[in-house]
Amino acid sequence: MAAVVANPTKIEPGTRQRITAVCTGLGWAEPLWLETTVEDPGTGQARLAVERGADVVLACGGDGTVRSVAEALAGTGVAMGLVPAGTGNLLARTLGTPENVPTAARLALTGDDRAIDVGRIRIDGSEEERVFLVMAGTGFDAAIMVNTPEALKVRVGPLAYVISGLRAMRGRRVRVTLALDDAPPLRRRTRAVVVGNSGTLLGGLVLMPRATIDDGVLDVVSIAPSTFAGWIAVALRVITRRRAGHERVEHWQARSIGIRTEAPQPCQVDGDPVGDAQELAIRVDPQALLVRVPTVPPPDTPDPG
Repeated sequence: MAAVVANPTKIEPGTRQRITAVCTGLGWAEPLWLETTVEDPGTGQARLAVERGADVVLACGGDGTVRSVAEALAGTGVAMGLVPAGTGNLLARTLGTPENVPTAARLALTGDDRAIDVGRIRIDGSEEERVFLVMAGTGFDAAIMVNTPEALKVRVGPLAYVISGLRAMRGRRVRVTLALDDAPPLRRRTRAVVVGNSGTLLGGLVLMPRATIDDGVLDVVSIAPSTFAGWIAVALRVITRRRAGHERVEHWQARSIGIRTEAPQPCQVDGDPVGDAQELAIRVDPQALLVRVPTVPPPDTPDPG
């Protein structure tokens, strides 16, 4: 049996019927259809799907829905399929998942299973450990997410993030202490620290050139421009995918990461703002989640496996 966890605010009319037609056309039963709510963005629904015996759970929504479903499925052995319906759809883009709903649903039912890493994050010492699949961070990148209105995303799509990014460029660097595995702490003045399981951004830009979603480590980047010219240098380094050490952009890899800022900063987990925080404890959970992927990925797939 297949189950679908769908975000009703993201999907287009007729999506349920199209997915159901794919399931029955392939000889599957009609899928268990579960919709997210403001109170539960997908984790509880995915757990219910597992309890009901689902063989695969389709996450139909944006990156937040995918993350919430993954939080329930990680470690269960039940595969997650992707039916992209958000603005970013970063994991789907990374794995080569098609945007067309029936094609994506067919892939979720017939594709190959790929075991990918999961990032786990605790915020300000909380007992709750959240999951992320793409990136989590503090500072500038999180400020973009906080300041990008849903209405703007609906109106202009991914360009909304660019507009918010331009607005957030002004700001001061903050003091940050980084703890990477068992190495001595690093101290930096930075605008953003981003931890990535995947390094691919919108538009095919690559923030972390060495990041692979099943390599057992997380990638870390510190971005520290202090002027507009510095931001131009950062942009050029992202476009050219250079990762050698530089005063404005530095890269590391680690299995566990601690981030402490001098004052609370905006934070985001897979594009969802989670408020201001001063301390993040992050670790990798290697190959904890099964995701349905194309047997033959498209040639432009960022992380084909």
